[in-house]
Amino acid sequence: MSKETKIKNFDANGIGQLNDGMYGLPFTPDECETVLIPVPWEVTVSYGGGTANGPKAILDASYQVDLYDPIVKDAWKKGIGMDEISEEIHARSDKARQDAEDYIDALANGASPERPDLKKISSEIREECLWLNNWVKQRVLHFLNKDKVVGLIGGDHSTPLGMMQALAEKFGDFCILQLDAHADLRNAYEGFEFSHASIMFNALKIEEVQKLVQVGIRDYCEEELTLIQNNNGRIRTFFDRDIKYAQYNGDSWDRICNRIIAELPQKIYLSFDIDGLDPKLCPNTGTPVSGGFETEQVLFLIEKIVKSGRQIIAFDLNEVSPGKDGGDWDANVAARILYRIANLVAYSHKK
Repeated sequence: MSKETKIKNFDANGIGQLNDGMYGLPFTPDECETVLIPVPWEVTVSYGGGTANGPKAILDASYQVDLYDPIVKDAWKKGIGMDEISEEIHARSDKARQDAEDYIDALANGASPERPDLKKISSEIREECLWLNNWVKQRVLHFLNKDKVVGLIGGDHSTPLGMMQALAEKFGDFCILQLDAHADLRNAYEGFEFSHASIMFNALKIEEVQKLVQVGIRDYCEEELTLIQNNNGRIRTFFDRDIKYAQYNGDSWDRICNRIIAELPQKIYLSFDIDGLDPKLCPNTGTPVSGGFETEQVLFLIEKIVKSGRQIIAFDLNEVSPGKDGGDWDANVAARILYRIANLVAYSHKK
């Protein structure tokens, strides 16, 4: 059956069919304009776990999402599909995560990282992370070369590094727009070069990343602040505190968004850690922090970026966890905001 026939026969107002694809859409990934790559990986998480289960939880929650988009007309017809969730990645994550926990526990109890058994664990985890980065890079390039709009669904926030490397190869220079509670500029946090808390430190090693614009940051260390303040303009950070104080003094989110957008070049990669939201919307995320955004604040910013004529070349959504009790609130929020973001990103490719 052709995609056109599927569109004609599909009831966009009906109940999401569990036998169909993500969001209950009747399309195969090859028929979708946007393909989401799930990466169930959480090896270096340093507080709460569960993000490796995020992609499956978001997929399950997606069937309850209504398909009307207030900005993009008939958005569902373009198609959003999820690539197959890799059992190999999940299994390798589980094994390496146990080793990482043993390593962190030993250091917390005074052990030297130079101890032979700990050096061995550190080296093995580094190799696993390099394997994952390469897997992600090749999978992203696979879909980019099919002219798909590509999104990545973590897992923890370390997962999109290979995607950034793929984008550098495919698009050349671009800017990262990071929506996050954390600066993620740690150098090898807890001894792990590819830590979730080091993703932006590692991203800045990519020559084609011409700028990093951070929005909503409210949890960071002095070392990270020093890096932000002494980067010769390559990092521009809009701290959550500064945003809130500006609003308390009568500024508007619209004007603040205009200042954020003024920092962005034409090509943008959107990296969205769910903990950038108010934690009432993502209480089970790995490291929740008080403060943050409402969903419509984030969508308002992204909509303004797209309407400015800039292109969001790709995106990620990370750190979604269903929680130990199996609750679906976090995934419910994530699935809905993901749908709107994916539609806006695809729309930016048509301008």
